[in-house]
Amino acid sequence: MAELGRAASRIDTSKPHPARMYDYYLGGKDHYEVDQQAAEKVVEINPGIKTCAGTNRRFMHRATRYLAAAGVRQFLDIGTGIPTEPNLHQVAQSVAPDARVVYADNDPIVLTHAQALLRSTREGRTAYIHADVREPEKILAAQELRETLDMSQPVALSLNALLHFVPDEFHPYDLVERLVAALAPGSYLVLSHVTSDFAPDVWARVVDIYHRGGIPAQTRSRAEVERFFTGLELVEPGVEVPHRWRPDAETDANVTDADVSLYGAVARKP
Repeated sequence: MAELGRAASRIDTSKPHPARMYDYYLGGKDHYEVDQQAAEKVVEINPGIKTCAGTNRRFMHRATRYLAAAGVRQFLDIGTGIPTEPNLHQVAQSVAPDARVVYADNDPIVLTHAQALLRSTREGRTAYIHADVREPEKILAAQELRETLDMSQPVALSLNALLHFVPDEFHPYDLVERLVAALAPGSYLVLSHVTSDFAPDVWARVVDIYHRGGIPAQTRSRAEVERFFTGLELVEPGVEVPHRWRPDAETDANVTDADVSLYGAVARKP
C-alpha cells in the first residue's frame, strides 16, 4: 500500500488521539506517550474506562457473530480504530468464511496497520478506505468499497464507539441517515455510544480531558442514542447497556452500568 509511508509521516504525536487512547485502554501497544498521559488522566477519574472499552469490544464480537449467523455476508465498519484481534472480519469470517468487510478510518496510524485488516479468508475479502465518517459520500463512492461490496444486497454498517467523537455541530444524525439511505433493504446498523446517564459528574470530567487534548467529544443520553435508529427495526433487546445485549460466555456479568457507560444496539432497515 503506497500510502503507508506518507501516512506514517502524517501521524501527529504532539497531542492525544482517541484511537490511540482506546488502544491504551484495551492494553495495546500502538500509542504514544501523549496518548498514555491523557488516558491515565481519564483512568484516574474513571477507573471503569477500561471496562467500558473491553465491553464495547465484546459487544462488537457478539453483534458481528449474530449478523453473520443471520445470513449477513457484507460489513462496512467505519471508525475502525487500531487493529485488535480478533478484528471484525475475523469474527465474521469465523462464522461465514465468505464474508466481505470494508474498513474505513481517518487516522494515519490506522492506515499504517491496514495490512492487518486485509488478511482475509480465501473465500472472503477485506478492503480499507482512508476516510472520515463526516464525509459519507466519499466512503460510499470509494473504489475499494464498490469493488468489495455489492450495495444492492444487505450490508451491516458498524459504527462502534465512534459517534461520541462527532459533536452535534457536525450533524451526526444526518451523517448516519445518509449512510443508512445508501444501504439495501435488509441491511443493519450496529452502533455503540458512550453515555453519561449513569455517572454524569465523572463523564463531564472525562469529556473535559478529551477537549483539553483537542479531541471533540460528546456523551449522549439513551433517548439521543435511540434517535440514531429512527426508521429502523431494533433487534431484541433494543438499545441496551452492551453487557446486557445478548450476553454470552465471554460477557462479564459483574460489571456495573456506571463502569460500562455505553449504549449499544442492532437494527434492521426495512
